[in-house]
Amino acid sequence: MKISSQPEKVLFQNGEILDPVKKTIKPGGVLVIDGKIADTGRIETPDDAKVFDCKNLVITHGFCDLHVHFREPGREDKETLQTGSRAAMAGGFTRVCAMPNTNPPLDSPEAVSFIQEKSGSCPVHIHPIGAVSKGQKGKELTEMGLMKDMGAVAFSDDGLPIQDGSVMRRALEYATMLDVPIINHAEDECLRADGVMNESVVSNHLGLPGNPAVAESTMVHRDLELSELTGAKLHVPHVSTVDAIDYINGMKSKNSKVTAEVTPHHLYFNHEALSFFNTHLKVAPPIRSENDRQSLIAAVKDGTIDCIATDHAPHTIQDKETTFDLAAFGMIGLESCFGVVKKVLVDDASLDLISLISMMTVKPRNIMGFDSDLFKKGVAAELVVFDPNESWTFHRRNVYSRSINSPFYGKDLSGRVKCTISKGQWTHN
Repeated sequence: MKISSQPEKVLFQNGEILDPVKKTIKPGGVLVIDGKIADTGRIETPDDAKVFDCKNLVITHGFCDLHVHFREPGREDKETLQTGSRAAMAGGFTRVCAMPNTNPPLDSPEAVSFIQEKSGSCPVHIHPIGAVSKGQKGKELTEMGLMKDMGAVAFSDDGLPIQDGSVMRRALEYATMLDVPIINHAEDECLRADGVMNESVVSNHLGLPGNPAVAESTMVHRDLELSELTGAKLHVPHVSTVDAIDYINGMKSKNSKVTAEVTPHHLYFNHEALSFFNTHLKVAPPIRSENDRQSLIAAVKDGTIDCIATDHAPHTIQDKETTFDLAAFGMIGLESCFGVVKKVLVDDASLDLISLISMMTVKPRNIMGFDSDLFKKGVAAELVVFDPNESWTFHRRNVYSRSINSPFYGKDLSGRVKCTISKGQWTHN
C-alpha cells in the first residue's frame, strides 16, 4: 500500500454511491477537485481528471473509529500516530479518536495539544480523547474545559475503570457543561479480579482465571443510572455481555444521550476460540460466550448498539509471545475491521449494507459531533471505495500497523477496501 498526494482532479466513476445520510445507493461517481467534493452522481469526465474506475465497487464516506490506541507518546515501539494512520487508511478509516492511556497519559491541555500538533501531518484526522482523571488514577478530575479548548473531543480513563462512583458522577456533571461524552471502561475491578478470559466452563477447563460477565454489567448499570441523574452524554465502549445490552436498551427508551459501541472481535469470536491459548485473543473485556456473541449481533440489528469501534490496541511481540496469564490485553483491528463486520453482520446475519456503513460513518461522527454529511459540495473529501463482494483471507502482509498482534490471520473475510481518500492523500490496495 502506498499513500500519495491526490491528483488535482480525480473522478471516481462507474460505481455505486452509498450515501449513509440519505440511506440510498445509486449508480454514479464522485468528482474531487483540490481535495474537496466537487460533484456527485452522473458526471461528465473532465479532460484533465485522473479517473478511478469503480465498476462493481461502492463509493461511500470514510469510516470513523471512536476507539483506537496509537501509543504515542511513550510507546512508539508499539505504534505511532503515523503508523496508526497507515493502518487506518488501509482499513478505510479517515477519522479516528485516540484514547488517552499513553505514557504519560493525555491528562493535561499540553498533552492534548501535543497530539493535535503532531497529528497535523498524518493522512487521517486524529482526535484526542482526554483522560477523566489526573494520571488516570481515578481520583482527581483533569482540567477538562481547557483540554476541550485544545481539541479533546471526549473524556475517558480507558483501560482503567473509574471505580469511584462519586468521581464518575462529577465527571458526568462537568461534561454536561462541555457537551461532550464520557466513556468509561466498564469493568468492576473487584469482580474482575485477576480474570484473563470469560468466566465459564471453558475457563475452568483451560485452568485460566475467569472474568465474570457481571463485572461488566454492574458497571454499565451504574454508569447508565449516573448518566440519567446528571443528564450527561455517556458512551459505553466495547459492550460484550447480554446483561449490559439489556441495561443499555432499557435506558435508551428514556435517555437519548446514551450510546454504545461493539468491536469486530466480540462479534466474530466466542470464548471457545481461546482453547488453543492464542494470546492475540486476550482482550479486555474478554471474548464472551456464543450466547453473548449472538446477543451482540441482535443488538446491532435492533439499534441498541450504535456503532462499530475497533479498540485497535497494538502490542510488541514480547508482550504477546508469553504465557496467557502474562500476555498483554488487546489486539490490532483497523485493517481487518470491514472484512470482519461485513461477513458477520451482512453475509451471516442479513443486516443491510447501508445500516452497516451508517454504523461506521454517520453514527460515530454524530456521537462526537463531527460533520457527517460528507457528500456535500465543498466538503473536504473523506471517502472509501470498497468491493462488497470480494472474499479474501487476512494475512500478515495486510497489516500496516507497527504491531502484528491480530487473531484474524488465516480467517476468510468478506468485503475489501480498495481506496481511501483523506486530507488530500489517497491510497488504493
